[in-house]
Amino acid sequence: VYIERSCRGKVLSPTKKRRAVFHVMEQLHVPERKVCRALNQPRSTQRYRPKIRASEERLVEQMTDLATKYGRYGYRRITALLQREGWEVNHKRVERLWRREGLKVPQKQPKRKRLWLNDGSCIRLRPLFKDHVWSYDFVATRTEDGLSLRILTLIDEYTKECLILKVARRLRSQDVLEQLGYLFIYRALPGYIRSDNGPEFTAKAVRYWLERLGVQTLFIEPGSPWENGYNESFNGKLRDELLNGEIFTSLLEAQVLIENWRKEYNQFRPHSSLNYRPPAPETMKPVKVEILT
Repeated sequence: VYIERSCRGKVLSPTKKRRAVFHVMEQLHVPERKVCRALNQPRSTQRYRPKIRASEERLVEQMTDLATKYGRYGYRRITALLQREGWEVNHKRVERLWRREGLKVPQKQPKRKRLWLNDGSCIRLRPLFKDHVWSYDFVATRTEDGLSLRILTLIDEYTKECLILKVARRLRSQDVLEQLGYLFIYRALPGYIRSDNGPEFTAKAVRYWLERLGVQTLFIEPGSPWENGYNESFNGKLRDELLNGEIFTSLLEAQVLIENWRKEYNQFRPHSSLNYRPPAPETMKPVKVEILT
């Protein structure tokens, strides 16, 4: 009875149970057989010595390097990156090593409850195919000298691809038209464009131009950012993975770093909604080999 009381709490993992048995044996000078019987620990499990694979040290090192480089990635995304680099591991093994090394992603903010939904909500009109629904919004940040920066973010809600990250000190409706015009020429015309009720998006010039092209506008309810959930989720990732960890000394530096992050987001970053694949992976171009005679 005394032995049972000496180890309070529920011990789940075999490793922790082995440690508990050793601790009780050391403190109370009781044989292993009695301690295992009292703690309901099989002696075969107690005497088992885990086999450490020769490649595990390199795997842990690679996992730690990826976790350091991509600080907001959890063990599932790290697993996808390791598999992409040739490691034959599943998420269970990576999770075990992840917990053993004490790696952790900070908790996210709790979700907000949805109050109502209008016709422009991402709940009522979901994207069904590529270029079906685009959505855009603005994100604000500052350079080191305290001057403000505005970022126009535009994504394809179906493919999760980021189409535009326009960075400038000031952005007006004319800048929105320029970016949309570029995409309409070199990509396609979307069926719908979702946004909030900001003056840059509700301007008469923007609405008239989109109407002439046959692109329908979806405006969310004022004060309801969750109705533009796809873009708000992207903006959160942009702020969490880049803006919160960078000090921009100039506008040019911000433009370069943010554009590099956009390319990484599209071509490299694993997306959980896409089975941990990037939305627009970069294709490998065949190398021409010339045979000299």
